[in-house]
Parts: sequence; structure tokens; C-alpha cells
Amino acid sequence: MEDDKNISEINADGQHIIDNKALNFTEALIPVVILMGFLAYNIFFADGEMFGAYSNQYILLIGACVAAVVGFYNKVTFKRMLQEIWENLKSVFVPIMILFLVGALAGTWLVSGVIPAMVYYGLQVLSPEIFLPASVVIAAVISIATGSSWTTSATVGIALVGIGTALGINPGMIAGAVISGAYFGDKMSPLSDTTNLAPAMAGTDLFTHIRYMALTTVPTIVVTLIVFGILSATTETTGNADVSNLLETIKTTFNITPWLFAIPVVVVGLILLKTKPLVALLAGVFLAAIFAFVFQPHVLNGLGDSKISTILTSILTDIQITTENEKLNELFASGGMQGMLWTILLIICAMIFGGVMDGIGALARITKALLSVASSIFGLFASTVISCLGLNVIASDQYLAIVIPGKMFKQAYEDKKLAPENLSRTLEDSGTVTSVLIPWNTCGAYQSGVLGVGVSEYFMYAIFNWLSPFTTLLFAALNIKIRQLRSK
Repeated sequence: MEDDKNISEINADGQHIIDNKALNFTEALIPVVILMGFLAYNIFFADGEMFGAYSNQYILLIGACVAAVVGFYNKVTFKRMLQEIWENLKSVFVPIMILFLVGALAGTWLVSGVIPAMVYYGLQVLSPEIFLPASVVIAAVISIATGSSWTTSATVGIALVGIGTALGINPGMIAGAVISGAYFGDKMSPLSDTTNLAPAMAGTDLFTHIRYMALTTVPTIVVTLIVFGILSATTETTGNADVSNLLETIKTTFNITPWLFAIPVVVVGLILLKTKPLVALLAGVFLAAIFAFVFQPHVLNGLGDSKISTILTSILTDIQITTENEKLNELFASGGMQGMLWTILLIICAMIFGGVMDGIGALARITKALLSVASSIFGLFASTVISCLGLNVIASDQYLAIVIPGKMFKQAYEDKKLAPENLSRTLEDSGTVTSVLIPWNTCGAYQSGVLGVGVSEYFMYAIFNWLSPFTTLLFAALNIKIRQLRSK
């Protein structure tokens, strides 16, 4: 039986935070240690296939089972664990639907000629010398406008990876540039959900949060642009000599016209008008299917006996358009909705693990332990950063990495006479941006699935994302722009 005296629940922005007084810190860490041990062994000794192609998914489920055993030992009922799992799964229902539509979008944008047109015109505009910093800027502008790093990656991100790959640039570098720009824009946009969530948890207002966050975010993106500028100038490419051949092959294979850009313009326009992402992406799939019939009938005929069946195949399963160039053959392939299943299953398993960990009170216990050692102001900032990073690893969700530390650390910042924007900025600098660096986190799984580049490939090049926590800690250590509470 569950001991209700030991269990308390905090509700914050739709998230349930379970505190279990009977659970000690060592017990809370047991599932984490076992999970990290399995993941480390899988990465370093089993080439990522300890249990086959779905090793990470199985490992997360093993971690969930271990957490459940710890919970049973501490008299937490199976019903409560299931409730938290269900809450977690409900929170990712829309992202999962978005992932399915992104798969459909990639397939239809390929057969309609949208992606080939982006590559065709992009090869003529973006040279290797400026490609990486230009990618950061383009992704940042789109992300600020839309308020979504996910939408940015699913639209211009896919195109930039394609263009850069054709130029012979390392896909990990390109993905890192796209993600750096996308997350800068996501952080600084008033339309972003995390940018609204962080000040709500800390107790400050949106625009105070954005202005204060710019103090650490702008220097970080400047350093990021400098690094990518150096990388672009020093990276040897193999695409220059072949660009004319690539252009000719694309034009021979597809009917390339500027009219094809109407589809991404409509999708981005719908998002700017605050249309729901599901609706905007669905419109992109529908328009691309129509454009495929209008502009690429010969491509559809070459892929199957029926144009309609080819369109359906591009939406649901894999499609491959063969050209005379091997680079383009790799680029002009899509897995459709089916290609997103690995990522979706990873997200589901991560939510199961995070749900059990929250249900038994382990997440709150770990955060409280970090809070207890924060005696100095720098220690408080460092504990917040570590808590956000840890929750991105353990709970596999950036929203929990903002909500739980935000709720737990709010009073501590007030006790230190620190303005709430210090907490909201730290939550974003360490919670929002680092989520994409964890392969089994919803953000890491999404970005690697959409861009077709593994987290291990882009990790070191996502410069803005891993540099942001260091910047916020540097400001705290040097007492730069640490705002105090005003006396009433």
C-alpha cells in the first residue's frame, strides 16, 4: 500500500512534480546510475547495438523497470507510476504527430521538387566560405520569427543540410550550425513556449526575461558565429568542382522553378500567423502533393505505375530518386512517416522512464539534494545548471528540465535576494538549449531524426548549445550583471 503521508504533489504549468519523503537520495540515483551504465556500455563497447537497432529504447525501459522496483520498495503504487507515465505521454502526443508529419513533409517535398529546388538555388548562393555562419543566421532568423527550433529544422534545416552536403561540408558541422541558430532564435523569440515557460516558473515577466537573457545569449552567439566563420574558411570541401555538374543533374531530374518556393512560404506564413504547427505542416504536405502532380509528373511516373500511389508511398514509407550523381542519390531519399518510427519510439520510452522517475519522487529528491549544497550565490547558479542538465538526461524532456528546477529553486533565489530573472535566464541557458545534446531526450531525438544527423555527429558543433551553460556560470562566477531584488 502507498503511504500517503510520504507523498506530496506540486502542479506547475500542467506538470506534476511528485515529492516522496520516504525516498532517499541514494535510492533516487539507483535507476540513473544503471541507466547511464547501460548507455555508456552501449555507446563505447557495443557500437550502439547492445540489444539491436533499438538498444536505446530497451535501455530506457530497463531503467524504468529499475525505477519501478525502487518505487515499490518505497510503497509507491503502480497506479501512481502509470498516472505519471500517462501524463508524460500526453505531453508528447502533439510532438509525435509533428514528427509523423515531418516525415510526410520530407517525402512530399522531395517528389514535388521543393527540396531539390532549395538545393539548386542554394548551391548558387551559399558558397563554402560563408556557408556555416550563414546557416546559423538563417536558422536564427526563421526561429525568432516562428518561435520554434523544431519548425526551423523541419523546413530550412533540412534544406541547409542538403545544400551543405552537396558542397562537401561535414553534415555534423551543418547540423550544429542549424541547431545553434535555431536554439538562439527559440530562446530570444517571444513566441517560443520555453521562453514563456521559464519566466512563468521563476516569477518574472516575459520581456524582462528576454532582455536579461540577451546579456548571456548575445555574447554566446557572437562566439558561435566566429567559430563557424573560422570553420568555413578552413574546411576543405569537395563540392566546388562538382557544383556545375550537380546543378545540371538536378535540373535534368526535376522541373526546377521558383514557384516551388510557394510551399515553404505558405508553411512559414501560417506559423507566423500563429496557426497550429500540425495544421501548418499538414498544409505543407497537401500542397506538396498537388505541386508534385503539376510540376513533377515525370518523376512520379518514374517511381511507380500510379502517381497517387507514389505520393502515398512518399508520405508513408521510403522513397528514393536515382540520379547520375551519388551525392544526390544520398540526398534525394526519404523515409516518410516510417522513417520517424525509431525517433518516436525513443521519445515514448524516454517518457516512460521519466514518468516512473517522477512518479516515485526521484526527480524531486535529486533536485532537492542539489539545492541543499548551494550555500553561495555561485553555488546556487551551479546547482540550477546541474539540475537542468541532469533532468534533461533523466527525465528526457526540456519542459521538465525547466519546470522542476524552476519550482524547486525559486525560493532559494529569493532568499539570496536575487531577482527572479536570474533564475529564468539560468533555466533557459541550461535547460532549453542542452536538451538537444541528449540522444534520448525528446529534442535530441527529434533533431537527429529530422536532420538525418546523429547527436554524436553534431554534438561538438552545436557550439551555442553547450557553450550557453558555461557562459551563464562565467557571469555568475565573475558577478557580471547579477541583478538583486529591489527593496520594497
